[in-house]
Amino acid sequence: MNDKFVLNNGVEIPKIGFGVFRMTDQAVCEDAVLQAIECGYRLIDTAAAYGNEEAVGKAIHQCGVPREELFITTKLWIPDISYEGAKRGFAKSLERLGLDYLDMYVIHQPYNDYFGAWKALEELYEQGKIRAISVDNFTQDRLADFMFWNKVKPAANLLECNPYFQRPDEAAYLKSEDILMQAWSPLAAGQDDLLNNPTICAIANSHQKSPAQIILHWLVQRNILPLVKTSNPQRMKENLNIFDFELTENEMQEISKLDKGHTCFMPRNTGKAVHDFLTQAVTGTAPSGIIEKIN
Repeated sequence: MNDKFVLNNGVEIPKIGFGVFRMTDQAVCEDAVLQAIECGYRLIDTAAAYGNEEAVGKAIHQCGVPREELFITTKLWIPDISYEGAKRGFAKSLERLGLDYLDMYVIHQPYNDYFGAWKALEELYEQGKIRAISVDNFTQDRLADFMFWNKVKPAANLLECNPYFQRPDEAAYLKSEDILMQAWSPLAAGQDDLLNNPTICAIANSHQKSPAQIILHWLVQRNILPLVKTSNPQRMKENLNIFDFELTENEMQEISKLDKGHTCFMPRNTGKAVHDFLTQAVTGTAPSGIIEKIN
């Protein structure tokens, strides 16, 4: 299996990425990214909202891997989602990372003036400061409206996706639009004991792989790019070792039966939930039940 996807603008991206969500300790984050790159990860995914871009930047500069071999993604947070805010947010992220360009820059949430922000991202993209521009957490109705009025189509959309929340309709729509789907929380953050699920474990045993490897490969086999996080070097290597086997059609169907059809975290589908989330995004507070949905 080829270890890279090709985005709709021709840019290649690794089929699995290393995420640093909730790595708020700068030293721990820096060390984890260094370890990940040493293990073979070439896609590193961070965000302004994670508060660790500086640590990621330090690791990038220390790792010894040529910059052009790395694929660095960061994201624009809600208070800066506007035309001027996007320019400001991009400059700040670039400074914190210590880079002169980004491989991918992402509108982190479908809130605030994301039309204005996208115009700024299009300009930065045309200037060669970003190799690909994308969105995060856009449902297909919002994405369809968004694409109708804009010139550059997003290269990717980042969505929660795991065996308990499989998003088949979203995946089919993105495929039809030639937009890469990236999966955040591919292992459901351990919710509902996913890694001990009998179906996943049985398939893992038959392939002599771990449950996590089965899930990550299941995503890649669906042409979805998983963003996985761990600070354990052994698991880092294990999570990369997913390209030497294939799941059968029957195994794919068995996993499809695990879909519960809803988020594994706190839903954000009411006015109150959105209002509370935006309040927390602006004030910088994020209670435990809400913070998972930042991703």
